[in-house]
Amino acid sequence: MNATRRDFLKVSALAGTGLSLFGFDLTPAYAQVRALKIARATETRSTCPYCSVSCGVLIYTIGDKAKNVTPQVIHVEGDPDHPINRGTLCPKGASLEQDILNPRRLLKPQVRRPGSYQWEDIGWDQAIDEIAHRVKKTRDDTFIQQDAQGHTVNRCESIAWIGGCTDTNEFNYLVGKAMRSMGVCYEAYTQRQDDCG
Repeated sequence: MNATRRDFLKVSALAGTGLSLFGFDLTPAYAQVRALKIARATETRSTCPYCSVSCGVLIYTIGDKAKNVTPQVIHVEGDPDHPINRGTLCPKGASLEQDILNPRRLLKPQVRRPGSYQWEDIGWDQAIDEIAHRVKKTRDDTFIQQDAQGHTVNRCESIAWIGGCTDTNEFNYLVGKAMRSMGVCYEAYTQRQDDCG
């Protein structure tokens, strides 16, 4: 017999209806299946990093309470208690688990030197030192003390900064102060909607 997908669905629907008619309540079975998926897992609340909507996500990990075991992400879902998304996620947010577990995910800084066609791994200290050196050199080379009319402006128009949705208001405040202290004029923030009044 060659059963089609449609035949399977018809038989499944009839079987479910028959079970419910005879007094079988499948709710505990569904709850048990749901509980087994995340049994023994640690629930961590986080924010989706993709856009400025700031959807809440729940990340479930196993192994983070055992000795010498690297925690493993086993499930990611929308946070039903979050005021923004109330448990729903867009396709990018729903695929967050695949991004976390991706073997091609970058875990250390990389740099491509001038004239090279390959990326090379560098350490975090080296990356921070190189960024700081380039920011200082760019600011020193392009700092404007006076405009064309002779007014003192003290600004740096060659550097811009943008904040993300996962940044807290306190972080954005401090970074904004740091950027203004360097004379940076161009700042952009993606606002966290759950922090708005």
